[in-house]
Amino acid sequence: MRRLGLHPLENARTELPGFDLAGVNDVQGESEGQGPDFGRALGDRDRARACVLLAHQPVQIHEAVRHGVDLQLSGHTHGGQLWPGNFIARAANPTVAGLERYGDTQLYVSRGAGAWGPPTRVGAPSDITVVRLASEQA
Repeated sequence: MRRLGLHPLENARTELPGFDLAGVNDVQGESEGQGPDFGRALGDRDRARACVLLAHQPVQIHEAVRHGVDLQLSGHTHGGQLWPGNFIARAANPTVAGLERYGDTQLYVSRGAGAWGPPTRVGAPSDITVVRLASEQA
């Protein structure tokens, strides 16, 4: 990605006009010392500015709330995809798909377009979400 001129937000934040965009590493990276570091990504930010957080797994929402994030965008669940995975996904994640509010923070979880394991989905249609951010001042 870096060779293409893209800057991955690995436990990092960038200030954009009107809001901060931050990203934290996936919790799966913890076993390799590459897990999420919310303090590094969000610790010194100006909380008066809006903040959007990219976090792969919805379970990261509780740390996002503690750090005053306005919106967390996540994926990972595939909406449950297939029985019995749908029960496991619901038990392991606070939100499996769609938009929910946790205190002052909103969490949006996309079901995604692909699959994990067998390339089949039952009761969990694929989706590609387009998020359009707009300022109230615009």
